Amino acid sequence: MGSTYTEKVVISVGGSLIVPNGGIDTNFLKNLNKFIREQLAENNNRQFFLIVGGGKVSRQYRDAGSEAIGRKITRDDLDWLGIHATKLNAHLVRTIFRDIAHPFVLKHYEIIRKVEEPVVVASGWKPGWSTDYCAVMICEDYGIKEMINLSNIDQVYDKDPKENKDAKPLDKISWEDFRKIVGDEWIPGMNSPFDPVAARKAHELGIKVVVMNGDNFENLGKYFKNEPFVGTTIE
Repeated sequence: MGSTYTEKVVISVGGSLIVPNGGIDTNFLKNLNKFIREQLAENNNRQFFLIVGGGKVSRQYRDAGSEAIGRKITRDDLDWLGIHATKLNAHLVRTIFRDIAHPFVLKHYEIIRKVEEPVVVASGWKPGWSTDYCAVMICEDYGIKEMINLSNIDQVYDKDPKENKDAKPLDKISWEDFRKIVGDEWIPGMNSPFDPVAARKAHELGIKVVVMNGDNFENLGKYFKNEPFVGTTIE
């Protein structure tokens, strides 16, 4: 039964890891598949919630829509295109874990489902919600106080490293300081280590978020073994 899992692990899987450049990274998916199954073999009291982002797919659809009509599409449509991209990616991930995954991709966060399978895959839900926010909502629904955010960066920096050469990587940061860096507004398709609205909610709920590079599974394994790892802990 779902309630017997003593360790529930929430992982927000950045879409940039699944669809980095318009093509699907099957190598990442193979490694994710292997890693999750190894973790379950080591500890059958674990249950993984994988919340999957949209990545380049959502940006391609957004740009195509704008180009076709010769102007920017509405913010609502931007969000809906992003949501459907997350659903497509989430269904791909659920297909990989089909034998051990909950049969439906979670997408309605009003309903707390009794999920008995060791792997549960979730997607985006509605405009204004990033998949980071959905991950935080799953933490709230299932009483989980820590989550992992996998993206294509190793750590959070004290300022945008693309614009500031003197930006420093951070091992730890408080929610107050992190929110000063990212602000409070969600913009569809924005590139932030953790979405600002999700950050506000996680701060309110007292949820710890660990930001790590999703392509480094050896490093992720260290986190599960309570060994020193490269990443940023926000709490």
